[in-house]
Amino acid sequence: MLRGITNFFDRMVQRFLPDAFLFAIILTLVVFGLGIFFTGSSPGQMVQFWGDGFWNLLAFAMQMSLIVVTGYILANTPLVKAALSKISTLAKTPGQAILLVTFVAGVACVINYGFGLVAGALLAVHVARRVPNVDYRLLMASAYSGFILWHGGFSGSIPLTIATEDHFLADSIGSIAITDTLFSGMNIFIIVTLLLSLPLLNLWLLKSSGDLSKNNLDFLENEDKAEQQMAATTADLTPAERMENSKIISYLIGALGLAFIVYHFIRNGFDLNINIVNFIFLFLGILFHQTPRRFLNSVNDGVKNAGGIIIQFPFYAGIMGMMVASGLSEQMSNWFVSISTEFTFPVLAFISAGIVNFFVPSGGGQWAVQAPIMIPAAMDLGVSTAKTAMAVAWGDAWTNMIQPFWALPLLAIAGLKVKDIMGFCVIILFWSFIPISIALLFFN
Repeated sequence: MLRGITNFFDRMVQRFLPDAFLFAIILTLVVFGLGIFFTGSSPGQMVQFWGDGFWNLLAFAMQMSLIVVTGYILANTPLVKAALSKISTLAKTPGQAILLVTFVAGVACVINYGFGLVAGALLAVHVARRVPNVDYRLLMASAYSGFILWHGGFSGSIPLTIATEDHFLADSIGSIAITDTLFSGMNIFIIVTLLLSLPLLNLWLLKSSGDLSKNNLDFLENEDKAEQQMAATTADLTPAERMENSKIISYLIGALGLAFIVYHFIRNGFDLNINIVNFIFLFLGILFHQTPRRFLNSVNDGVKNAGGIIIQFPFYAGIMGMMVASGLSEQMSNWFVSISTEFTFPVLAFISAGIVNFFVPSGGGQWAVQAPIMIPAAMDLGVSTAKTAMAVAWGDAWTNMIQPFWALPLLAIAGLKVKDIMGFCVIILFWSFIPISIALLFFN
């Protein structure tokens, strides 16, 4: 039965799900039509909303591009390669490979979503080298499955936003401490349940896959250009080339970067945001590659992986622009509120957030859209505002399993297409709905 269900979704995804870029185009056209039909916006207005929003994610696109590039740079340093290879030795069979990658990726995403995406993918690559007979597509889907935990973790944008004193709803709900959100019994139940069950679920999926004909691990065997560069003798180098191969320069700028990292954590505590993660990856990469030339060779290889992010994120920004400016996202949220009771409201808020996330794949952006609707409704129904915020947060994380937007960095590192993992991710989506819904219904 499991083999049949998994193979069905895999066949459907392989046959009908287009490339991630075409998926963004189709989603753009769908939202364009829905905006005209449901909100009364004219075609001209929808075009304006789309164009006005098109460049609103440039900073975020740069952050995610750097996550891929700097993660690749760091992963290709001799020290990190050795560490990942050491961890990968824990997996000696395909089943152990799936369990290891899923659990490590989940824990890493609880710590920080950017770190978790890259760490999970990089570990999966090393495990694939160690256990070449594992289903590589499922292995990467297992790495991505950990991402469902991110919004209940330490980098969750919604709980961190409402914990600040000056957030945009502070006048109505004040600041809500993370003890009431991230460290609530409800959230801990979801985190622990998913951390323990997702590895077992993916192991179960392994029994229904077994088709290794689509494994293509040739791309894992890249030439080490940096080592080739270092093969040149010192006598053959020009003064400029001597500077490019100088360890002193790398150590000086690397020390400067490390000094700022220490200062950041002394000043801000455990604030592991996306910028500091990129900063850490970048300067550790400079230090561990030892010379500018080795570092730059790795940069040149890593940049090739960021193309999908660079070209697709503006289209998702345009989709967000249409959803918000036309009022379509507001209509979706209001409909779920209208059919809610005090008991069902958290789950329906979660489902509505999952749907809105498909079109507004940004935790902070989605909260800005839904919070002005969900929070007043929660207060009217007598539902905890902290619980409501976490319901929206988990909805945002939930449908990331079938939204290519967040999978792009991982897929770039993996050398796969979105349809290669989505058949498995659909099963993960269905399973994760159960513990999240139970927590939202029965925990205070």
